[in-house]
Amino acid sequence: MSSPHLQTYEQRAKKHGNPAARKLLETMERKKTNLSVSVDVTKKKDFLAIIDVVGPFVCLIKTHIDIIEDFDQTVIEHLQELSVKHDFLIFEDRKFADIGNTVALQYSSGVYKISSWAHLTNAHAVPGPSIITGLSSIGLPLGRGLILLSEMSSKGALTTGSYTEDAVRMARSRRDFVVGFIAQKRMDGIGAIEADDVTEEDFLVLAPGVGLDSKGDAMGQQYRTPREVVLESGCDVIIVGRGIYGKSDQLDVENVRKQAERYRQEGWSAYLERVSLSP
Repeated sequence: MSSPHLQTYEQRAKKHGNPAARKLLETMERKKTNLSVSVDVTKKKDFLAIIDVVGPFVCLIKTHIDIIEDFDQTVIEHLQELSVKHDFLIFEDRKFADIGNTVALQYSSGVYKISSWAHLTNAHAVPGPSIITGLSSIGLPLGRGLILLSEMSSKGALTTGSYTEDAVRMARSRRDFVVGFIAQKRMDGIGAIEADDVTEEDFLVLAPGVGLDSKGDAMGQQYRTPREVVLESGCDVIIVGRGIYGKSDQLDVENVRKQAERYRQEGWSAYLERVSLSP
């Protein structure tokens, strides 16, 4: 049997045990896209406008809901409406990093009530396995999925070596809820010990730091092309932000649409080339 990343998204969806991961893989196959747009803007009008424009081209919208300065509950209502309208999943990039009881409350309660609307969220592995226990107590009954941060795309990130290995081991012990990683490459076999049977594991790899026109920014972000990320490194989802909607205060709708389709095509082409290598 070929490695999971050389199989099609459709083949992988049929075997995946987590409903959120299965739905994402099915959406990717149905819409022919592995693009996620990270909508990191601070005004709800811009936030919703960008999502409405890129929605037809993405499998996943990534949010940082707590940066929206004029947030109210209508933001979530409209986000969910757009998710249905354009057929995409929602990933709240919360990066939880506390003890189990605290993250369970952060996930389910407060102003944002993330578990009620985000199909996926993510967490650092620093607190240890209790963070998965806490989040799964809320998310698993709702059919949600968790992404662990095993690597980051910023220059000088400490998410390397033994940290990455430990994060993968934590994920491997909770494959019912942990569906993948934020990473720069596949985690197949990393952190495995002789007793581990990893032949059937299929973790999704979501890769930030994807760009076609820039190699980095002044804040230490480093960019790679969709081809490098999907074909050469075996990642599943490309995450793109400013490369699609830019930095301008004035939203250029036509250019946003053009860039979203451009990244969708590049990511999908790299995926098709990758699966063609399957024996």
